Amino acid sequence: MSTALGYRAFGGADVQEFFDRPVPSPGPHEVLVRVVAAGVNPLDHLLRSGHVRALNGHLPFPQVLGMEAAGTVLAVGADVTGLAVDDRVAGFALTGAGTYAGTTLLSAGATARIPDAVPETWAATIPVAGTTALDVLDQVALPAGASVLVNGIGGGVGIVLAEMARDRGLVVVGTGSAAKRERVAATGALFVDYTAGDVVDRLREYAPGGFDAVLDMVGGASLRAVAPLAAKAEALVSVTDQSVAELGGAYVRRRLDRSGIERVAELMADRRIDPHITASYPLARADEALALVESGHAAGKVVIDMRL
Repeated sequence: MSTALGYRAFGGADVQEFFDRPVPSPGPHEVLVRVVAAGVNPLDHLLRSGHVRALNGHLPFPQVLGMEAAGTVLAVGADVTGLAVDDRVAGFALTGAGTYAGTTLLSAGATARIPDAVPETWAATIPVAGTTALDVLDQVALPAGASVLVNGIGGGVGIVLAEMARDRGLVVVGTGSAAKRERVAATGALFVDYTAGDVVDRLREYAPGGFDAVLDMVGGASLRAVAPLAAKAEALVSVTDQSVAELGGAYVRRRLDRSGIERVAELMADRRIDPHITASYPLARADEALALVESGHAAGKVVIDMRL
């Protein structure tokens, strides 16, 4: 048996509960892992709340929270290649299988070995936040010297995106709350406090002709406010709001493959990016970890460390 945090119905935090579940057996294209660390993401509470039922509305309850993890392979499915028992890996969980648990199933095609130089807590942030940042930057494919606005730079994806952009020689400007200024400044990005008013006017001072790309982590009214700052509409990309298409922009094209995880892991191994983990919780307090992310006030990444 393995302890897990999940939910038996869609709803708020009140539907969450800890329970024991049998250790699952991997299907042909799956790997069973002992979870060492799990990343905590906004998608986790959106799935629990029933806001993205296209992903989990057809699955039976209980469902376990969490979509990304790092750990050690315990067993591999019959058709899995490139992964073996005892490998240190990071990957995407099967939807509903979750990662807030002692063991879980990962999709083999979206799971990769991690270098020895990358701790599991770092690796657990790669599948969702790390590869989202990678996919966004690959999608806009800007040359060195180009300007990028990251709307909502202080969160888990935004911070890593800023570091990846810096690594590519891009000039980064980001919006965020005042509390996140110091952490953002550490990435080399220029910072604009969105709580201080006149955000768009202050951003135009950095790019009077518009930014070569506007990359949105927030959505909604905030996305619409900064959308005109993109020099070209097609250079507007959102990771949270599919209505960006109505503005002429595009939603991030996610690849969810082994290659992306490997690329981000190598950047971490070389210390060219840092996931900026700001809070770590034991599994017994995983509900607190999710509450912090759900509040919208988390800076950087929050992880669940099974060793605590």
